Amino acid sequence: MPDRPADANGAAREVPVVLRSRPRPGVALITLNRPSALNALSRELFAAIHATLDEIAVDQECRAVVLTGAGRAFCAGGDMEEFGRLLDGARSGDVSAFWDYQRHSADLVPKLRRLPQPVVAAVNGPAVGGGLSLTCASDIRLASTEAYFAAAGQRVGLSAADMGVGWLLPRMIGLGRAQELMLTGRRFDADEALAFGLLADAIRPDELLETAIDLAGRLADGPAFATRVTKEAVWNALEIPSMRAMMDVENRHQAMLIQGPEHREGVSAFLAGRAPDYATARAGSGDRAGSTEGRS
Repeated sequence: MPDRPADANGAAREVPVVLRSRPRPGVALITLNRPSALNALSRELFAAIHATLDEIAVDQECRAVVLTGAGRAFCAGGDMEEFGRLLDGARSGDVSAFWDYQRHSADLVPKLRRLPQPVVAAVNGPAVGGGLSLTCASDIRLASTEAYFAAAGQRVGLSAADMGVGWLLPRMIGLGRAQELMLTGRRFDADEALAFGLLADAIRPDELLETAIDLAGRLADGPAFATRVTKEAVWNALEIPSMRAMMDVENRHQAMLIQGPEHREGVSAFLAGRAPDYATARAGSGDRAGSTEGRS
């Protein structure tokens, strides 16, 4: 259930389960907003995340995203009360509702991967189950030194391989370590996650969000289309079967990017000894590559 605090008259008021803001130009901040439930993933929250990502994907003014949680958790995984009702239905023979829930929830991971903008996860607290999935699906992962992680499905009699973690985690941290974490379901803290290579950095809690926004701002100020192409290339590298095939993709990307205004501006700025102004270069050429229409 969503949080419903009382208004000045004592009446319950609806609170959005996802908050979207723009902390600086070009950056969207997405906040999972069920703090009393540790941002557990209810069907309402899943739907709201999907809708928010759909909006951002077509937002021409958004060039980087920060994903975080309200309160003391990033995301505690599935909403167990709601999940229990779905399982009761499945056990009685009606598996369709659970099947729809499972597919809709799992689709968040490829949606984050397909998002044109890079996503910086600011993991402010526990990231368990689906919360670990959202972390893995982000492009750059930062965490509070007080955060912890767990692939916890098997601790409640389900598979820990859920929402893409069974595919992503072994590729990110290695098969042996992923097997240990997924088979035991044990918690691992931010220092371990950093040592495993899951995180780019572990940061003091009071500095995490500002650091993530600053990083996203640097990405937003960069060459948007080149960043988008690089994001796609890195994710595709997890599936492309050989170095030769990957190099063919890289060669095509470079042949495409070298014709664009961002490359021309980058070279001109380098030769002139000044900082590049990619936004002006894109606007001056009328080039809309790498972004589509929408609002911020």
